[in-house]
Amino acid sequence: MKKDGFGHSRGFTFIELMVVMVILGILATLVVPRIMGRPEEARRLKAKVQIGSIETALQLYKLDSGYYPTTEQGLEALVEAPMVGRLPISWREGGYLEKGRVPKDPWKNEYIYLSPGVQGDYDLSSYGPDGEPGGEGKDADINSWELE
Repeated sequence: MKKDGFGHSRGFTFIELMVVMVILGILATLVVPRIMGRPEEARRLKAKVQIGSIETALQLYKLDSGYYPTTEQGLEALVEAPMVGRLPISWREGGYLEKGRVPKDPWKNEYIYLSPGVQGDYDLSSYGPDGEPGGEGKDADINSWELE
């Protein structure tokens, strides 16, 4: 802002405002395409975080009961005490997952749970955006045994 001889502010000139608008326009043209290309990457990251959270809940379930829920009991055993199959010795009141529900993956599909698993004690997967097993690139599955 410029000041007149009496110390009062005169505000921005039209040219100064136009220069700022042009700079903001140039920045928007450079930044927006980069941000717009990342929603799928963000969904994949969210799925990995959710799988990690479910794995933590599975570990707590195992600590209380001595084993993981069976495939038949599914991930629902983390929010409601199982009534079928091998019943847990001790089940935590309120369940093992926040919000008292099993989250869906970022593409609104159920997580795939298999116990005993092919890859370990259990397998936990999201089939990704295509909702089908397998896939490559952006359609690749996200699997618990492949996470770091």
